[in-house]
Amino acid sequence: MQHFYKYMNTPVGRLTLIGSDEGLAAILWENDNPGRVRPKADVRNDQHPVLIETERQLQEYFNGERNEFDITLAAIGTDFQKKVWNALSTIPYGQTRSYTQIAHQIGKPQAVRAVGAANGRNPISIIVPCHRVIGASGSLTGFAGGLPAKASLLSLEDTNGGASQLSLQL
Repeated sequence: MQHFYKYMNTPVGRLTLIGSDEGLAAILWENDNPGRVRPKADVRNDQHPVLIETERQLQEYFNGERNEFDITLAAIGTDFQKKVWNALSTIPYGQTRSYTQIAHQIGKPQAVRAVGAANGRNPISIIVPCHRVIGASGSLTGFAGGLPAKASLLSLEDTNGGASQLSLQL
């Protein structure tokens, strides 16, 4: 399957949007670890419909006009990772959860570290809101985009309020 990419400038830095004809596969950060996620972009295509729609919805999110995304996702991961990513998608806009809470939500209370690892491999940052996962003490913890970006996203959501739940299918 061929993946296409497009760059997008945002308040949290330049993002690389990666998609295929099946849907959005990844959103990568400017200084992302190249081995963090599986999909690799083959061809730049600034006009691919999945990428154009993703950019539009992300722009609305950054403008405070959107707190739910309606994008077909084509994330590549293990069954466990996808279970964690689906759980992340249920964290309401403007709220946070701990790794422990996510582990309990997926029925694996002993798998807190595995949940953390799956969270770190979330290929679709922002839309699958891994930035909403914090340490048990309430502290900001690792984030592929860096802690300043994580703080910025949480601040954006706090400023715009709301507890709408993201509705996504992985």
